[in-house]
Amino acid sequence: MSKPPQSNIAGLAEKIALELVFAEPGKDTGLLPINSLLDEIESGFATTLAAEPIPQAVKIARQWVDSALEAGALDAESINRLGTWSSWMREALTASGQGLPIQALPDSLTAPLAAQAPRIAESPVAGNECEEAIHLDLAGNADLLREFVQEAQEHLQHIELDALTLEKNPTSADALNSLFRSFHALKGGSGFLNLVAMNHLAHELETLLDLTRQGKLRAQDGLTDVILSARDALRLFVTEIERRLAGEAVGEPILVPTGPLLRRIRAVQDDSGETAPLASAPVVAPATPSAPEPAAPAIPSSRNTGGFVKVDTAKLDNLIDLVGELVIAQSLVVQDSDLRSALDQHQARNLVHLGRITADLQHTAMSLRMVPIRATFQKMTRVVRDLAAKAGKLVELRLSGEDTELDRSLIEEINDPLVHMIRNSVEHGIELPRQREAQGKPAQGVIHLRAGHQGGNIVIEIADDGAGLNKERILAKGIEAGLVSPEAQPSEQEIFNLIFAPGFSTAEKITEISGRGVGMDVVRRNIGKLRGKIDIKSSPGAGSTFSIHVPLTLAIIDGLIFSIGSERFIVPTLCVRESFRPAAGMVSNVCNRGEIVNVHGQHSPLVRFYERFGLEPESTDPAQGIIIVVESGLQRCGLLVDRLLGKQEVVIKGLGDTFKQSRALAGAAILGDGHVGLILDINGLLHPDNTPAARN
Repeated sequence: MSKPPQSNIAGLAEKIALELVFAEPGKDTGLLPINSLLDEIESGFATTLAAEPIPQAVKIARQWVDSALEAGALDAESINRLGTWSSWMREALTASGQGLPIQALPDSLTAPLAAQAPRIAESPVAGNECEEAIHLDLAGNADLLREFVQEAQEHLQHIELDALTLEKNPTSADALNSLFRSFHALKGGSGFLNLVAMNHLAHELETLLDLTRQGKLRAQDGLTDVILSARDALRLFVTEIERRLAGEAVGEPILVPTGPLLRRIRAVQDDSGETAPLASAPVVAPATPSAPEPAAPAIPSSRNTGGFVKVDTAKLDNLIDLVGELVIAQSLVVQDSDLRSALDQHQARNLVHLGRITADLQHTAMSLRMVPIRATFQKMTRVVRDLAAKAGKLVELRLSGEDTELDRSLIEEINDPLVHMIRNSVEHGIELPRQREAQGKPAQGVIHLRAGHQGGNIVIEIADDGAGLNKERILAKGIEAGLVSPEAQPSEQEIFNLIFAPGFSTAEKITEISGRGVGMDVVRRNIGKLRGKIDIKSSPGAGSTFSIHVPLTLAIIDGLIFSIGSERFIVPTLCVRESFRPAAGMVSNVCNRGEIVNVHGQHSPLVRFYERFGLEPESTDPAQGIIIVVESGLQRCGLLVDRLLGKQEVVIKGLGDTFKQSRALAGAAILGDGHVGLILDINGLLHPDNTPAARN
């Protein structure tokens, strides 16, 4: 194995020496930077070989820094020793790089460190049944706690992914070392902030992983359970800290039951000499699929912050709003007829140049909101693992397109629908191993989770190779539930869409996870709120594919603009099926059902849009107007409007209190001609809980 670049490690040692210049005994000045720099040095040697006694020196320095973190400050002895250590390390690395003998460690570095007075008490694992409560110092440490929470969220995400990687490949040194570093970082940060219970738990996991790295404990399935249990408990601590920082339950201690988990870890450590298998035990706070943790954008760790700047999201949103206002103002100027008639050629070129700059600025500003969907996708790995274990199935999750970027607000909203759909694919899509083998399939089922761009939108696909949707059974359940009339002949897509009806299920019995259909109405509602739609493809015995189409961002909408009289309205193009001027006989009245429009042999309700908003149309004759066929989930209808004015990307503005209660309106936009256009919420306009169109 090759050695790490000597100059890089020496440079880190030099930086530690510079931090020590400002360090003061009894204070924490420089402690966190020194800890971070030492982390980088350890990472440099984690997977490579270095000549002794360099690794020994790194371990010694780690003991000193850990002791200081637990005490909350550096003492004079540690400062002096680290100064000597830094000088020795630079000389040793220089000698190693030149192939010369390395000077032995001086006695002053190998002698035991004098006892410090740490603020953190001994772990209560042995013999003490009392749980440790955390009392936060919000007045003095609020900023440090926020920084710690951001760092902890990234480490917890890495722990989950690395643990699952280690479960699949127990010989993965990279995953094991990454886990060790993550728990080590959590231990250091929590110790510095006097988060006692978190510190003890992270310390025990660090010790457990170190035993595994030394070969004294086997990396096997039970180890993954322990790691994930600890991760879930640490996640609870972080969530409670976030609540206190947000002003909730301020002053209340944070208490998470970790005693049983700590005793379980300690028992494994005590038996490590025999490499005893890890007994399975309940997770302290398992991550339930129905209540997933939110996906905020990943924050770069302190070890690799080059090229990244942390910005308050409120400032970012304000910047994007201002850019939106600039785009509107520029559009108003360009489309002003009086101004255009007075422009000479030079001024016209300047306006065109202004338009290009404004467009580039808008795209750049919008890209600031974009984050990869990777973190959300990777969380589904844990969901599939836990659900498959509960259902007694073998399921592999394959990911692709994780680098696809979309608006961070969409990232937050898409997590819950994905969990519901993954849950139903595992429970009701993938068959049991013996059933799959009887059908000539591999015992292990596969779920593909993909993301990509398509037509200016994001498409997320959840595809499984399971049993597929049973059209006959779904239709029978739909008729039984009164969702479809017995004489109806719905299309395949309309039958599939029945699974999104509230309470619809083909499951024969209720389980912890339930069956396809339960929770799918939540999926449809949430996707509808995002101005998206879901398409379904399924073949018996070959599996199902659910395609979620959502816009790239919620701040800008690609809309179809139409008018009623002098008023302008905008409907999202994702919700538009088609538009046309109706011919004679296409619109008719049905007893007790109002007007319907016949589109390609399918009947949909006709909504006279002007009646809904109390407007004066140009004509009440459908043949003189335009019908826009819109759909949302199970429902479809034709909107009768006066004119189509075109298609345009518009910046969404919120509505005031006057229109706040209107379910049919999602916002407003200022159009290029200065008019205000109201943006329709098709999901709310069609009342998604009403009778589906399949009743026709």
